[in-house]
Amino acid sequence: MGLEDERFERAIAAIDAANADDPNRIVVRGVERPKELAHAELMTEWVHKLRPDADEALLLAARAHHIRRWTTPRSDYPDGRSGYLRWRTGLHNMHAEVVGRILTVEGYDAETIARVQDIVRKRNLAGDADVQALEDALCLVFVETQFHDLAARLDEEKMVEVVRKTLAKMSSEGKAFALAMDLPGPDRKLLERAL
Repeated sequence: MGLEDERFERAIAAIDAANADDPNRIVVRGVERPKELAHAELMTEWVHKLRPDADEALLLAARAHHIRRWTTPRSDYPDGRSGYLRWRTGLHNMHAEVVGRILTVEGYDAETIARVQDIVRKRNLAGDADVQALEDALCLVFVETQFHDLAARLDEEKMVEVVRKTLAKMSSEGKAFALAMDLPGPDRKLLERAL
């Protein structure tokens, strides 16, 4: 393992340590874990499937996409769409700042740090293949970990609307991965109907 590989491993470990503090828990594949730590690991898995050639910046961004998300709750912002959008922008900036500090400590150059931050902020979603891969991975993690529970809480029409909005952000490759998932029958029907 070279020095660059060691640096990457240290950065991943630091990101994971930051996410291990998440008080929110989620069961993934039968194991209860801190939510953002589990999501970060799933993001990495999905990025590897979507982009086997993913570079270091994309892999770091995937791991840090929601770093310490629980520290900025939605309730800190006003209700409604405007408040929601402000919260999302605030989150993107916070995630970028936190990962930037970690990567600086680990000795990454300014260009790499800026690239990771741009991906985390989802800059240029329509024109940047790395940002699209991150968005696809986010949507796939949603389908894998939250789709079923959300479908149980929403009426069918509202759920179809939510799924359509999610799918609209995905590439055709991302959608194909979603359709290939092993989902319970009612969930698969909702997904297919939304498509």
